[in-house]
Amino acid sequence: MPHHPNLDPEMAAALAADPPPPTVLDGLPYEELAALRAERAARPAAPPAEGVVVTDHHLPGPTPLRVRTYRPRAAGARALPCLVWLHGGGMVLDSPETDDARVSAYALEADCAVVSVDYRLAPEYPYPAPVEDCYGALRWAADQAEPLGLDPGRLAIGGISAGGGLAAATALLARDSGGPGLIFQFLLCPMLDDRNTTGSSREFTEAVRWPRANNLYGWAALLGPLTGSDDVPPYAAPARAEDLSGLPPAYVDVGELEVFRDECARYALRLIEAGVSTEFHLWPGAFHGFDGMLPRLALPRRAAREQIAVLRRALGGASRPPASGPGAPAPEA
Repeated sequence: MPHHPNLDPEMAAALAADPPPPTVLDGLPYEELAALRAERAARPAAPPAEGVVVTDHHLPGPTPLRVRTYRPRAAGARALPCLVWLHGGGMVLDSPETDDARVSAYALEADCAVVSVDYRLAPEYPYPAPVEDCYGALRWAADQAEPLGLDPGRLAIGGISAGGGLAAATALLARDSGGPGLIFQFLLCPMLDDRNTTGSSREFTEAVRWPRANNLYGWAALLGPLTGSDDVPPYAAPARAEDLSGLPPAYVDVGELEVFRDECARYALRLIEAGVSTEFHLWPGAFHGFDGMLPRLALPRRAAREQIAVLRRALGGASRPPASGPGAPAPEA
């Protein structure tokens, strides 16, 4: 496993003692993705936090769509702010269950509800299917706010890695389609730019998690021959958006040692230049998905505390330290 000289020493020692299994997508035939998905789903995963009610819903419509809701049991019937959450997986892998521990901790510690979307995956369902599912789930949460016990005036969108990119795209789509209104976008190491021309996208041909080749694979699965061309719309790759004005306030974070570093930094700066109140955090010595892979170490715990504080502030709650970190498996974009 490559160890960058800037890698956080505590995390470097943990990785050396217990190297994670690599996920190699480069050259993997699309017909073999189903087996990889099944293998990943069978891995032991951290369960949801205690005190959170988890419920699956199957949305009606021509395209089946499952969403998984998380709600603090202690909240009772009180109307809660809601984070619509989109999991990672490079557009080709994983499901809401991947993030059970993470988002249930958000629900419990940020005093909110979470709606996690089982969006369709590429390449079986290329663009625009994934973002259409995400936007459809956002509309469902707004339309069903009363029976779900949600405050329709406090809806946020968020995600990690591929899900972070889809969250940014959904925010653009909601702005351009006239709603639902969003008060916040919570973008953790988001996958934003199909062009893969930044310095960091070229630098990390080897990485602790999610090297350049995996990223090229995910974008090609989503966009096919459009990848890297002038015809890619912003709802597929939000870095392509020419106008970022009128979007909700944002939090963007990314690790120093990952493919997405430069595109995330540039997107955050462009949001600020467009008048969007934005907080940006570059985690020093951190790799892609570090907070989920090594949740008990110092830097990941710091990131987890920051995420909870950010959500509580954005959604209207008073900040308090989390009882535990997100503890989710490390995302694959």
